Amino acid sequence: MNDGGKVKLRELRGMHVTGWAWTVATFCGAGFMHPGPGTWGSVAAAVIYGALVALLRPAPAALLIATLAALAVTVAAGIPAATLAARESGSEDPGFVVIDEVAGMWIALLPTAAHPTWKSVLAALIFFRLFDIWKPFPVHQLEKLPEGWGIVCDDLAAGLYAGICVLILMHWIR
Repeated sequence: MNDGGKVKLRELRGMHVTGWAWTVATFCGAGFMHPGPGTWGSVAAAVIYGALVALLRPAPAALLIATLAALAVTVAAGIPAATLAARESGSEDPGFVVIDEVAGMWIALLPTAAHPTWKSVLAALIFFRLFDIWKPFPVHQLEKLPEGWGIVCDDLAAGLYAGICVLILMHWIR
């Protein structure tokens, strides 16, 4: 199973997995989508955010609070879930674990709460994926934290970089 985190659903049969942890870690299965499960996790977060904005049309303060709440829940559940899924798969940072991308996207989306448009959400997605893949200092170093902490914290830092870029860009993309 230790093949860089590439897990097929049929390989899970007969294997001991902690159901809640794998559900959270894969963001309800988005981590099993190919190619690029991390991108699929990021897109899932952006689509959920965009759909909630379109359907509920929340006030900026309410959207900011809801996004911060989603971030807190995602991190609180994501770190132990990523730890368990990584242990059970035998991989240090399995590709199917995408809850870290979801948490990073929530951070990247925070600046859009003031004026959420499809352009700002798309910019957050693009910047987040750029920083998540590039991993500038200190993003890469955060991967060295133990287990789920390292899996999640590097994406939180990538989300912070992306959020700063979105905040700057928001002056031009209204």
